[in-house]
Amino acid sequence: MKNSTWKISGASLLALAFATACGGEPPPPAPEPTPVAATPAPPPGPDYASFVASTGRTAEDTAKDANRKPADVLAFAKVMPGQTVFEMEAGAGYYTELLSLAVGPTGKVIMQAPKEFEGFYKDGLAARLKDNRLANVTVSWSPFDKLDAADASVDVVTWFQGPHELYCAKACGNAAMGDPAKSFAEVARILKPGGTFVIMDHVATAGAPTTSGNDLHRIDPMPVKALATTAGFGLDEESTLLANPADDHSKGVFDPSIQGTTDQFLLRYKKP
Repeated sequence: MKNSTWKISGASLLALAFATACGGEPPPPAPEPTPVAATPAPPPGPDYASFVASTGRTAEDTAKDANRKPADVLAFAKVMPGQTVFEMEAGAGYYTELLSLAVGPTGKVIMQAPKEFEGFYKDGLAARLKDNRLANVTVSWSPFDKLDAADASVDVVTWFQGPHELYCAKACGNAAMGDPAKSFAEVARILKPGGTFVIMDHVATAGAPTTSGNDLHRIDPMPVKALATTAGFGLDEESTLLANPADDHSKGVFDPSIQGTTDQFLLRYKKP
């Protein structure tokens, strides 16, 4: 018989000794475990803080950063280079500027607002977009329930400090901005499957009627969540990043005692 060389672990040696003593055949050596491939780490997200620190931003914008926490908000929204972002109720463009930097030259930002809002920030908007300084940004004057974008063409929709506007009333001197259910359905229409819908607004007292959107420019989060669910979205995450327990929700958001520091809810939804 030819000689054989065995490589035997400690446990196998004990089994061999036991089997030999009992007159049995020694068991074969235990097979080596199959190595498990490590799960690759997800690619790092953009450095949102670097966009906030950009020297091209205005002093008026940077003065708002401490309260608005834009780097954290952008990280929560998960805005990535190359994406198309539809920014509802973009105003004079505080977040537009940051979104433009986040999506980069291969991305696109569509800043939307109803035409009725143009007079509030026409000069500020003109200065921000002067000489094509935000080359990846376009402006869309359109109502909330008829968004100016093709079906499934957008990666992210943001609606910052805005859904309460759906409840503005003509009787109080404000123009109606669109049907609430149709507006949320429009967001679902323009988002790609798997797209993200990020909502932020000023908190009203729990159970407050939606008329608080007109009277105080606040909204109870529950009607907003109900609209999102009805439109087919799934809640991905809810954040307390902009919460302020000191806000008693009784004052309008432009009251000097609370302006800029209101209690705000922040929601991220996914389109299936």
